[in-house]
Amino acid sequence: MSGSNTRGIMLRPQKMKQLELTVLSRDVDKVIEYLGQKGIMHFSESEAAAEIPETGSASALDAAAHKHTQENLDKLQTAAAYLSLPVPLEPEENSNLPGETEEALTLTITAAVSSLSRQENEENQEKQKIEEALNEAKAFANLNAPFADLDQLSYLTLRVGRLDPRYHEELKENLADRAVIIPLDASGDRVMAAASRKGRFALDSELKRANFVPINIPEGFKGVPAELLTGLTERLSKVDEILRDINNRKVRFREEYGDNLKSLIASYLMAGIMEKLKARVVSTKNVYFLSGWVPASLVTDFVSELEKLTEGRVAVRSFNPDEVTSVREGREKVPVSLEHGKFVKGFEGVVFSYGAPLYGTIDPTVFVAIFFTILFGIMFGDFGQGLVLFLLGILTGKAEKGFFSKFKKFSVPLMAVGVSSMIMGLLTGSFFTNEDFFVVPTRAITEFLTGNPVDRILTLIPLPEKGGSVVKLFYFFGFTIGVGVILNSAGLIVNIVNQFSLKEYEKALFSKTGLAGTLFFWYAIFLAIRLIISVVNPEAHTFSMGIPDIIGLALPAAGIFLGPLVWRLVSGKRPVFADGLMVFVMEGFVEILETISTYVSNTVSFLRVGAFALSHAVLSFIVFRFVEEVSVLSAGTALSLLIIIFGNTVIILLEGMIVAIQVVRLQYYEFFSKFFTETGVEFNPFRFRKGVS
Repeated sequence: MSGSNTRGIMLRPQKMKQLELTVLSRDVDKVIEYLGQKGIMHFSESEAAAEIPETGSASALDAAAHKHTQENLDKLQTAAAYLSLPVPLEPEENSNLPGETEEALTLTITAAVSSLSRQENEENQEKQKIEEALNEAKAFANLNAPFADLDQLSYLTLRVGRLDPRYHEELKENLADRAVIIPLDASGDRVMAAASRKGRFALDSELKRANFVPINIPEGFKGVPAELLTGLTERLSKVDEILRDINNRKVRFREEYGDNLKSLIASYLMAGIMEKLKARVVSTKNVYFLSGWVPASLVTDFVSELEKLTEGRVAVRSFNPDEVTSVREGREKVPVSLEHGKFVKGFEGVVFSYGAPLYGTIDPTVFVAIFFTILFGIMFGDFGQGLVLFLLGILTGKAEKGFFSKFKKFSVPLMAVGVSSMIMGLLTGSFFTNEDFFVVPTRAITEFLTGNPVDRILTLIPLPEKGGSVVKLFYFFGFTIGVGVILNSAGLIVNIVNQFSLKEYEKALFSKTGLAGTLFFWYAIFLAIRLIISVVNPEAHTFSMGIPDIIGLALPAAGIFLGPLVWRLVSGKRPVFADGLMVFVMEGFVEILETISTYVSNTVSFLRVGAFALSHAVLSFIVFRFVEEVSVLSAGTALSLLIIIFGNTVIILLEGMIVAIQVVRLQYYEFFSKFFTETGVEFNPFRFRKGVS
C-alpha cells in the first residue's frame, strides 16, 4: 500500500473510511485471506448489513466447513502432541488456506501417526499385563510343587491372592481347621489359602469378609515357578524391544513430518479463523457482505487490490464517519489508528494501556514520548547506567529469538530513556556511580565556555565539599515543578482543542479543564512566580496583590462557577436552574474548591521528580563511598569491582523500574486526566496473526 509507509509526527489519528464490500461466494475465501494477511480492515456492525436477508444456506455450509476444519486441526494437533512437536498457536507469515493437497497430506500423516500411536498403546497395555503377571508369579517362588498339579487335586481347593496381613490371625481363627493360610512372600500380603472341597464355601465366605483380592494365575502357567518366571521375562523383553522400535519410528516421524505438521496446523488455524468470520457476517447463498473501517489513505490501493483479486467481481461503497448512521447516533465509535515514526510509536503502548483517544481528537502520543523521556532522564541521571539501558534497547530491538526478543516492543523506549539518562549523567558527572569520572572534561568545557571551571554542571546532593547547597537543590525542585506546569498546561490545551473538535463548547469554555480553568491555573502560577521572586530577591520585586490580580483570578473562577448558567441561557435551555438555585450554588462552590485542590496537587506532585532524582544521586553516592572505603584494603580491587557491579545492578533493575512506574503515574494522573474523559476504540484490523502490527 502506498500510504502504509507514511510516517511522521501527527497530532490527530488517521482519517478513517467505512467500506461495505459485497463479495461473491466463489471469491469470499480469497478476499478474507487477503484481509487477514494484510491486516487492513477493522470489522464493524453496519446498518446496511440488515438490508440483506440471511437465507441460512450459506451459514449451514459454513458450519459444515468449520466442523471439518476443526476435525482436521484436532487430528493434526493430536499427532504433533504425540510426536512431542512444538506447534504454532497462530498462522505463520507464509501460511495459506488448505486445499486438496493439504487435505491429502493431512490424511496421510494423521493415519500414519495414529497407527503408530495405537500400536504403542497396545504394546504398553501388553507390557503392563506381563509386568503384573511377572510380579504375581514371583510370589510363587516359595511353592515346592507345580501349582497346576495342586490346583487339580480333587480333594483340595486353592485360592491365591492379596490379603492385608492384619487379617491373617483373624482369618486363621475363623477358619480353624477347615483351611490353611500360607504366606507367599516376605511382606505377607500375598497368600495361598487351601481347604477341602467341602469347605470351599466357608473359605470363600471368610476370604470375602477379609477383603481378599484373588490373583489370576497367568495363562500358560506350566511347570515349576522358575520356568514361569523365565517365560514371562522373555515375553517382557520382546515387548520392550518392540517399544524401542516404536520410539525410533517416532523420531523418524518427527524428522519426516515435523515441518509439514507445523505448516498444516498453521493453515488450518487460518482456515478456522476464516470460517468463524464467515459464520458471523451477513450472507446469502451467493453473496457475502463485509463491512469495516479502513484508513482513508489506504482506500484507493485497497480497492484496486480487491478488484484485481476478484477480477472485478466486488462491489465497494465508501462512507465518511459522519455519513454512518450508527456513528451519528452514538451507537458506534470510529476506530482510532495512530501513525507515527519509530520513536513516537514506541510509546503507543503507554497511551493504549490507559485508553484509545476518541476519533478526531488530538493524539497525545507525541507528548507522552517527549515527557516520558525527559522525566525518566531527570530521575535516573547516570551516564553508565543510561548506556546500559541504551544497549539493552538495541539488543532487544535486534533480537529475533530467545529471551530478549520478548521485550522487542520496549526497544525504542529503552534507547530513548537511555540517551536521556546519559545526558543527565553528563550534567551530574556520574558514571556508574563514579562522581570523579567526568571531572577533568567537565572542568575543561566549562572553563572554555564560561571562564569558570567547575567539577560538575549540576550537583543534587547538598554537600559543600561536592559543590552542592540547599539553595541549588531548591532551584532544582523548582525546575521539576516547572516541568509539571508545562505538562499540566499541555493536557489542558489538548482538552480544550478536543472539546471544540467534539463540539462540546460548554466543556471547552467553562469546565475546570476548559478555558476558564486553564486561565485560572496560569494566573495562579503567575502569582506564585512573582511571590517566589519577591522572597528570593526582595530588592528587585516586592509582591503585592492588586485589583488586576483579583480580576485575573476572579474572572476565570466566575466562568467555572457560572458556566452552566451562562451556557443554558445562551443555548436556550430551560429552566435556567435545572436542579434549583441552591443546588446550582452548592455545585459551583464544590467545583471551585475541586479546581483549586486539583491544580495544587497536580503541580506539587512533580516534586516527586526532584525527590527521585535526589534519591538516585544519594544511592549512587553511597555506592561510590563504599568503593572508596574498600579500595584501600588488601583485596580492595576485587571488592571494589564487586560493589560496583552489585550496586549498579540493583540501581538499574530496582530503581529503574520504580522510576518508570512513577513516570507512567505522572502521565496518567497529571496529564491524561485532563482530557481522557471518554475513551475511543483502538483500530484492531482483522488479521490471522495477532502478534503482528
